[in-house]
Amino acid sequence: MNRVAETWKEIGQDSINLPNFLTLLRMCLIPVFVLVFLEPTPTRSLVAVVIFVLAAVTDLLDGYIARRTRQVTNLGKLLDPIADKLLVMSALILLVNIDSVTAVVALLIIARELAVTGVRAIATGEQLIIAAETMGKYKMMLQVVAIVLLILAGSDLAEFGNLHLAGTATLYLSLVLGYISGGQYIWSFWKQMVAKGI
Repeated sequence: MNRVAETWKEIGQDSINLPNFLTLLRMCLIPVFVLVFLEPTPTRSLVAVVIFVLAAVTDLLDGYIARRTRQVTNLGKLLDPIADKLLVMSALILLVNIDSVTAVVALLIIARELAVTGVRAIATGEQLIIAAETMGKYKMMLQVVAIVLLILAGSDLAEFGNLHLAGTATLYLSLVLGYISGGQYIWSFWKQMVAKGI
């Protein structure tokens, strides 16, 4: 209980800097994206893509700026992965709703994200540092590309090719990379736990 209180105290001491502002902006864009794409039309699909890409770009910027300017904070470490997962999960659920993604694929992706988030929370509680896997970053990029393609498949740009097929193939690839990177993350966590004698 004391460790939790100390963690929240440290988070409260973090100032709202530019990287954290971008993360919060991404979280605020999620409900806007959901409202726009809830009942998609060709026009609304294009608007939804713009909002989704803008949110995804803030993900790239906040981490880069935080590392470059040494503004990495506890608040950022907490909110950034949550914002990423909420963005992707919201998009997947909406795509399942319009039959662009199968429920099984969406559930597999969401289950992986929740499992890694749970492990990350335990690692933080035990003060273990587990570096993010490069493959996990590629997974996120592929998920963004896949979601953009799948949304665009319902827009006027669909005439430029089979965007649904391209998006589905990209999503499957991200699913494979996601489970490989998740396995690497959990294995690294397990090794540190054993080494620490927990």
